[in-house]
Amino acid sequence: MLHCNMTHSIDIQLGLEDLLGDLRFARKSDNLGRMALLAYCDAKGWARRAGKSDVADTALRMFAENPCQSKVEFLAGIDNLIATLELHDREYQRTTTRNSGSALAVPTIYDYH
Repeated sequence: MLHCNMTHSIDIQLGLEDLLGDLRFARKSDNLGRMALLAYCDAKGWARRAGKSDVADTALRMFAENPCQSKVEFLAGIDNLIATLELHDREYQRTTTRNSGSALAVPTIYDYH
């Protein structure tokens, strides 16, 4: 059970890192279609798997409830989504660092007297 949870957590974290990389690249290259696909499909899917309903709702609202009226408004929404995902990424990084530091240290030199 523990192994399954750890694997799921790692998959969620790696999925987030991939999503952020794709979103940043699409934003940098001003690829509106790619940003829309990533925000609506990938970000929403990742958020549901990770249990981050706030991110899933934000991604859905960007397209369903309040479609953007201009490119500037759309890019602002993408920037907001990237910032939110970066916060979650930092949270995963802190958790990973904290968990790896709490493991029992194994001494490398044994003193036999």
